[in-house]
Amino acid sequence: MTDFSKDTAQRETPTIEIEKEMSKSYLDYAMSVIVGRALPDVRDGFKPVHRRALF
Repeated sequence: MTDFSKDTAQRETPTIEIEKEMSKSYLDYAMSVIVGRALPDVRDGFKPVHRRALF
């Protein structure tokens, strides 16, 4: 059990800039929303919310 605590204590936590991380994370989230919810499907032309309402 002491080996585990030594290993975790010796690891360094990476330093990142909050502006870069927020920008990257927001862009990833926005793209997933656009692809997953906002674009109509090629097969039938419906967005997911419209498809749920019909079925």
